[in-house]
Amino acid sequence: MNASTASRPSTVRALFVSSRPISWVNTAYPFGAAYLLGSGVGLEGGGGFSLVAFLVGVVYFLVPYNLAMYGINDVFDYESDLRNPRKGGVEGALLDKSVHRTTLWAVVITNVPFLVALVVLGAVSGNGPWSWLVLAISVFAVIAYSAPGLRFKEKPFLDSLTSSTHFVSPAVYGLALAGPHWTAELVAVCIAFFLWGVASHAFGAVQDVLADRAGGIGSVATVIGARATVRLAFVAYLVAGVALLFSAFPGPIAAIVVIPYALNVLPWWNITDQGAEAANAGWKRFLWINYLAGFLVTMALIAYAFTH
Repeated sequence: MNASTASRPSTVRALFVSSRPISWVNTAYPFGAAYLLGSGVGLEGGGGFSLVAFLVGVVYFLVPYNLAMYGINDVFDYESDLRNPRKGGVEGALLDKSVHRTTLWAVVITNVPFLVALVVLGAVSGNGPWSWLVLAISVFAVIAYSAPGLRFKEKPFLDSLTSSTHFVSPAVYGLALAGPHWTAELVAVCIAFFLWGVASHAFGAVQDVLADRAGGIGSVATVIGARATVRLAFVAYLVAGVALLFSAFPGPIAAIVVIPYALNVLPWWNITDQGAEAANAGWKRFLWINYLAGFLVTMALIAYAFTH
């Protein structure tokens, strides 16, 4: 066995960890649910369902999309990640420099074929222009967040807005590809989801205040401080719940989903910058709350499908 063959498993493992498997569902699920509803289950004017489009979209947003989102970040955040005790596990890979080039090539190789297929499927569905625009925004947000020359993650407030786009855009793309008519209730759901994403990113930035400052990285938390950021996240979660009250039934009932998130950040209401790393305990709970929320949202979607 030569050296290149021996190193292959470790490279594959590095790419796997870098893609954050625990978070795959957070982007694949929004696309799949939105596409299913938009293609004829419960949304007025939905287009016809395409199994090929559904499967290609789910697989893309499950793995390649996450490899691009997190892999690019891990490559260009290497210096700051070295100073961050959270990196090197489920909360983020610490990619050795030897696999940086491989990671970027893997992103290109895994993403481009799917993107070409999705563009073609958009044309076939008759919803090409809008679906292409949303897909372009989604991919741009993934690249712009971490890539040199753009680095939206270092632009306070824009960092949280861009991060939220990472998770909301797959859902909006699913709707655009399916082609339903946009209603005020549907917009309310998207606004709620976007505010949830802003709150979640902001709270996640709290635990990294000291590491980011040491690495010279700006964020919403490094600018306004850990305490103000926690309070911003708390308010954003609550406003997201209010937005859901304007959605179609059973959307208003699903507003209770924001309560666990709001309660999760509340213990750090008076956190200081020096003690900001303690918020990591809340972030770890956040990762599991997502699964509870996903179950509740699934029940709401099933109820919506059967009542419309």
